[in-house]
Amino acid sequence: MNLASLPVPDDSTLSVSALNRQVRESLESTFPLRWIRGEISNLTHAASGHVYFSLKDSNAQVRCVMWRNKAQLLGWRLENGQQIDARALVSFYEPRGEFQLNVEAVRRSGQGNLYEQFVRLKQQLEKEGLFAVDRKRPLPAFPTRIGIVTSPKAAALHDILSALARRAPHLKITLFPSPVQGESAAPLLVRALQDADEQGSDLIILARGGGSMEDLWAFNDEGLARAIASCRSPVISGIGHETDFTIADFAADLRAPTPTAAAELAAPGRTELMHQLQHIQYRLQRRQARLFTDFSQCLDRLASQLSHPREQLGRQQLTLDNLSRRLALALSKQLTTCEHRIAQSGLRLRQRRPTFSTPAGRLDVAENRLHHALAQVLGKRAMKLNTLEAGLKQLDPHAVLARGYAIVRTPAGHALKDACAVDTGDRLKITLARGQLDARVVQVVRAQEGD
Repeated sequence: MNLASLPVPDDSTLSVSALNRQVRESLESTFPLRWIRGEISNLTHAASGHVYFSLKDSNAQVRCVMWRNKAQLLGWRLENGQQIDARALVSFYEPRGEFQLNVEAVRRSGQGNLYEQFVRLKQQLEKEGLFAVDRKRPLPAFPTRIGIVTSPKAAALHDILSALARRAPHLKITLFPSPVQGESAAPLLVRALQDADEQGSDLIILARGGGSMEDLWAFNDEGLARAIASCRSPVISGIGHETDFTIADFAADLRAPTPTAAAELAAPGRTELMHQLQHIQYRLQRRQARLFTDFSQCLDRLASQLSHPREQLGRQQLTLDNLSRRLALALSKQLTTCEHRIAQSGLRLRQRRPTFSTPAGRLDVAENRLHHALAQVLGKRAMKLNTLEAGLKQLDPHAVLARGYAIVRTPAGHALKDACAVDTGDRLKITLARGQLDARVVQVVRAQEGD
């Protein structure tokens, strides 16, 4: 033996808790969720809702636990001795060091394929909206004709008839017979249901007693579910026991836990109706008596207000005379007020009327003042004009020319001020007091500096 190939022992020490935790993790990671078949024993329904039991066969057993949230979805009650298939996860209960199965779902043994078919069909029809709540038809409050679809030999029929006879013996009941078990039962149930709907039933009860999944399989037929949904009349399903569910239950407008409960839901009890009618009658009588009292009081009040037409005419005549006097008084008062206002207005008008003697005198004074002011202004303007005229005469060049002076201009018309501005031979224009001369420069005598 090659000692080098042997595993090296681990000298570290584990606590019991650590060991159990590693065992649980190893089991849960090694074994996937799967179906395990066996017989139920040591079953315990805890007050918490959890279910504890053992799953055994002829050679071994294993502890199982089904938690409350899973057990509530089961739909039927587990019992000792039942053969089941449990979909479970292999686990390990650490506090007690026990190997156990955590059960997720349970089905009766041998029904695995049927259950899977049931689940697939239910999911398909539910996705189509066949089970939608808004599609459900309301039940008639007071049906007169009820159709029953079931087997004539079924104990469920006797239970339904007994309940209806006790609660509503006045109803007309029609049986539409059909087998409720076997391979040919589903199409015959569909036909019977259609006959009940076509013959004008106010309400249809689809019923059968309890049984295994195989016994109830005809009510898991897709054609039957669609026939229920297409009925004009509402359908109550009363199939099996309270824990039994079929596709027909989901398609029906109302599911009853038992056939007897379906009959009780279909027809209101006669005694209950009588009590309701008596209560309604009592309320109507009370209402009638109250209305009679109210109307009597109203009539008395109106009668007290009635009077003879002569009295009414007299009162109206008095009212008319009173209004006439008030109108005459109001007109007289208004006329007096208007006269007073006219007199006041006349007085104010006379006070403000203009007089013509005073304005005439004022006008003469204003005219004299205007003439005097105008004469002063004209005198001042004449004096200023004379002064300006004398100044202009002094600046007038013709007056200078008259004293013997002359103005010399170049041919371009510019006044000549400096002899140096021209040359010998240039032509000049000389303006005198009377007339002009054309001259030519013979000699230019320049001014001496300092002149």
